[in-house]
Amino acid sequence: MNPSLVRNTKAENYFEVRRNPMLNHKNYFGFEKEPFGQDIEVQDLYPLPGLQALYDRFLYAVQLAAVAVITGEVGSGKSTSLRYASSKLHPSEYRIIPVLANTGTVIEVYRQITLALSAETTASSISRVSKLIRSLIAEIAARKERPILVIDEAHLLRLEVFAQIHLLTQFEFDSKPILSMVLCGQSSLIDNLLYYTSRPLASRVVGKTHLEGITLKQMQGYINHHLEIAGVKERLFSEEAVVAIQQGSGGLLRRANLLARGALISAASENTSLVSAEHVRIASTEIL
Repeated sequence: MNPSLVRNTKAENYFEVRRNPMLNHKNYFGFEKEPFGQDIEVQDLYPLPGLQALYDRFLYAVQLAAVAVITGEVGSGKSTSLRYASSKLHPSEYRIIPVLANTGTVIEVYRQITLALSAETTASSISRVSKLIRSLIAEIAARKERPILVIDEAHLLRLEVFAQIHLLTQFEFDSKPILSMVLCGQSSLIDNLLYYTSRPLASRVVGKTHLEGITLKQMQGYINHHLEIAGVKERLFSEEAVVAIQQGSGGLLRRANLLARGALISAASENTSLVSAEHVRIASTEIL
């Protein structure tokens, strides 16, 4: 038989399971909820190596009203780690100001911050919007809350933004630290902070965390953990399948999730209870 015909048949079966709720992999394996999903509760997060150290640096920067930096490759768990660290702060004592970075101008980024502060402005002057943000931050501090500006995907920010944004942290001639800042993004974020114009902001960094892919042993624990919180305690992935997921994902969690879920779909389409390396390979042909 032509190997390409076999591959096409398996791919058709793969998508048949995804289309047909009666053949759904959740029903087939008896999952209580979608396994390897992004909507996992904070208390159900797998204890990734370095997660506690990340939180310690995060908290240290917050206590000093300084800057913490979190970097990692795409899908390494940066946003999830931010969610974990933020969840450990009591909402009555801390005010998280979340911003998703883009490639906009300084004024556009500042307007995003005002929106995150539940305010809005049409001003086109950087100084005016900066003054508004600083007054809103001062109001938060006056309520005995600690404001924390969290910028995700910070590697997208223009260099001109890095050169300006440190001014938001200055109160009473920089003698009264109020605003903490957490910058999270890909590894190029560090390069941007090393530019001469970014040095005022970089000088406020007191903690850096770089997230890397997990090891094969950790991947086995990660997969078992996700199966269990989805309601299945049986061993569904062969050792070879775990190795294939580790190698195919490079240890990066987002891709590992996609491969694991896709492999479950492939296994269900073949009516088998054990996920093999071949099922992982089939799943890998469907993702980039």
